[in-house]
Amino acid sequence: MISHATITLARTALALSASAVALVAATPANAQVDEIIVTAQKVRQNVQDVPIAISAVTGEAMARAGAKSLEDITSIVPSVTFRKGTTNANSAIVMRGVGTISFSVAAEPSVSTVVDGIVLSRSGQSFLDLFDFDRLEVLRGPQGTLFGKNASAGLVNIVSKGGTRDFEAEANVSGTTDDEYRAKMTVSGPISENLTGRLTGFYGNFDGNIKNTYYDKTVNGYEHYGARGLIDYDGEGGRFRLIADYFKANDDCCAEVTGVSRGTVIDNELGIVPQGEDTREVNQNLITRSLDRQYSLTMSADIDTFADHTLSIVTGYRNWKNTEIRDGDFLPRAIVGTPQLHDRGTVETDQVSAEVRLASPQNQALTYQVGGFLWYSKNTQDFTRSDVTCTTSTSPIDAATGARPCNLADTVNTHYVSATSRSDVSFRNWALFGQATYAFLPELRLTLGGRYTHDSVSFTHVRGAAIDAATGLPMAASGLLPYGAGGTIASGGNGTDTSRGETSANNFSGKAVLQYDVMDDVMVYGSYTRGYKGPAFNVFFNHTAPNNAEPIDPEKSNSFEVGFKSQWFDRIVQLNAAAFLVDYKGFQANNFVLINGATTTSLTNAGSVRSKGFEADLTVAPTEGLTFRANAAYADAKVRKFNPNPLTNAPDARDGTRLPLAPKFSYTIGADYDVPVGPVKLYLSSDWHHVSKQFSDLGESGEIDPYGIWNASIGVSDAEDKYRLTFMVRNILDDSYVLLNTTNGQRLMIPRDADRYAGLNLRAKFN
Repeated sequence: MISHATITLARTALALSASAVALVAATPANAQVDEIIVTAQKVRQNVQDVPIAISAVTGEAMARAGAKSLEDITSIVPSVTFRKGTTNANSAIVMRGVGTISFSVAAEPSVSTVVDGIVLSRSGQSFLDLFDFDRLEVLRGPQGTLFGKNASAGLVNIVSKGGTRDFEAEANVSGTTDDEYRAKMTVSGPISENLTGRLTGFYGNFDGNIKNTYYDKTVNGYEHYGARGLIDYDGEGGRFRLIADYFKANDDCCAEVTGVSRGTVIDNELGIVPQGEDTREVNQNLITRSLDRQYSLTMSADIDTFADHTLSIVTGYRNWKNTEIRDGDFLPRAIVGTPQLHDRGTVETDQVSAEVRLASPQNQALTYQVGGFLWYSKNTQDFTRSDVTCTTSTSPIDAATGARPCNLADTVNTHYVSATSRSDVSFRNWALFGQATYAFLPELRLTLGGRYTHDSVSFTHVRGAAIDAATGLPMAASGLLPYGAGGTIASGGNGTDTSRGETSANNFSGKAVLQYDVMDDVMVYGSYTRGYKGPAFNVFFNHTAPNNAEPIDPEKSNSFEVGFKSQWFDRIVQLNAAAFLVDYKGFQANNFVLINGATTTSLTNAGSVRSKGFEADLTVAPTEGLTFRANAAYADAKVRKFNPNPLTNAPDARDGTRLPLAPKFSYTIGADYDVPVGPVKLYLSSDWHHVSKQFSDLGESGEIDPYGIWNASIGVSDAEDKYRLTFMVRNILDDSYVLLNTTNGQRLMIPRDADRYAGLNLRAKFN
């Protein structure tokens, strides 16, 4: 239930906002809502002129909110949620209640991430630190016309800061009460005539928020470092940008705590009293870790060509490598009846892409752009699962816990079983697209767009039978199969260690938008958009033919949206809102399937889902330096029809249930006040973010209670803002919450800001 305090805060914020709106008419026009220029339609436009539900967040606003990565945007853009996996490779963005949650390396996200014009192959590539970026654009709903196939639910567009014509340097250092330390240095300036550059380096370290009692060590922390270099040319005939970056992460993350009793023996083995979402200890003999390395090269050019057109070229190469080390049994040792399960897997992605667009001048009745796109991605995964298991043991019962440990020296009763897989997956994509807008009247415009896409996906997956180290013979064990990836001949497989498959698809997606300027600074629009997500395969460690070798058809969406964007009282008030209904067919999600006589969950075309709701964003700047902000999202995302269980052909019990990580209602309210006080300037900021009840998994399992987080900061600078010291507190009320609830509380993912912490940041500018 929503707490009384939450309701009170919400009512107070709404009352304050309403009062501010009522008073602004009498306020001198000495303050205005900031204008933000975006490239949501691949041309520069004021965000208020774009007929898309879009949230544009500047780098300054993200820094003020203490946000360091895409994981943090959920508190700024309520329609976005985030699935935190044990590693970046199985984490995902969910938008309007829809996202792809899968362990398959042959499946793509439903929410796309674009960095400086480059579409990222996998979600995990985007969950690294955001540093030195100009703005972040969150485009809600299908964006397949201009941005491509893996944006059937939405898109996040990240744009880096560019070079400067004057020399600038900036240094940031920060520390927190929970032992996080970060440093960043940026230099920018002219190189020669029309040529500027920018160079940024950063380092961050955090001990963690969970205690692993086995090693007497704090875990779920990180060590990150990286650098980005950028060169800009802006002269006669066009503009050119070259970006190179490198990022490295060493995270001992993300161990899940045991929040409820797992039985007396297991509880005693853990030596931890489960306290639900307040649990902050684990007892695991393997530290779960996530290791990332990423580097990229991006080149883009905007060339002024015939008849004032602009020819744009964007091409780039990215390499991402993620290694997961995971304790899968969550215990300090193997005992009779509960085996030890340890995983180690490495995913590496190579991708190269190129896009060419021709855009007309933007100051005429008919504006248009046409383009072509080429993309190739190769994903490889090496994965090893190792079990230590025993059904009986010659070791005595541990009097302290009541458990009988496996005797690790007894290879007759204790079995060391393991298997290794290798997956090679290739994605190829080409597309032709175009979009045009015609103004029938200066205030009435129609936009039509379309994209023709060709996709092909192929894979080879090799995994031998799980082998007992003592005998060398195949053996089944926890999470391990006694036959190869090709499956058994009796079940329709090929009887080998290899499974292969390939598939392709063609698709036409598009959009139609009608927008009308009711008056100056007030625009209404209605749109239909058809989204598309390419075909896939369920390629994971225990992939087994023939069932898993069947291709998964594309996921398609039909979206209807109406909205308005408005500014009032000489841009003192800005209010934008949208209502939407999106139907997804061939939804790519986990379903029950039959694999060699056993029923398990597997990525399939699970059925159809619908997401409907509304979003609203309000900004009020009643006086110079003071800004009130409030945004809210309501999304009712449910399964309409889940495909029957192939084993029984019975209707699936998940029909009508909510999608995972899809809270019905979330909102953020806040205020910023920058005010001179004598020779200094104060920067005051506070916000409250609330998320309603949601579920971790399909079928409304793994309930996550509603929660609210209150954050605030106060900064002080000299009059020219060359030096600024900021003190911040996150989760002021110290109200704990969870990100994931697996197996009815037996595994809980506890985020860092489930506990209150404070910090200081010092920023210095030089020019």
